[in-house]
Amino acid sequence: MSTSQQFSSMTISVEVAYAKPEQQKIIKLEVEAGCSAMLAAQRSGIVQVFPEIDLEAVKMGIFGKAIVKPESHELRAGDRVEIYRPLLIDPKELRKARAEKAKRGTADGA
Repeated sequence: MSTSQQFSSMTISVEVAYAKPEQQKIIKLEVEAGCSAMLAAQRSGIVQVFPEIDLEAVKMGIFGKAIVKPESHELRAGDRVEIYRPLLIDPKELRKARAEKAKRGTADGA
């Protein structure tokens, strides 16, 4: 068996994760070495559990670090592909609103 044949027949263990406030799921699966994050997400069946996921549109990451191109990001053994939900509010806007609220609270209490 050549080295390239041996490489292509190796498998690695990875996980695909998605979470909503009320439900989380981590699916463990075996994929061939060299598998992309997108392909692992497709093969995991996560869309059957969460039909609202559009794998072509969502952002993905590995252990909290964003992946720019999930379709070409090669996974390593033990990686966890995280599928991110869209943000409901911009974090900068949320911080600004909290700061304004805190400022008003301090002014009222003084």
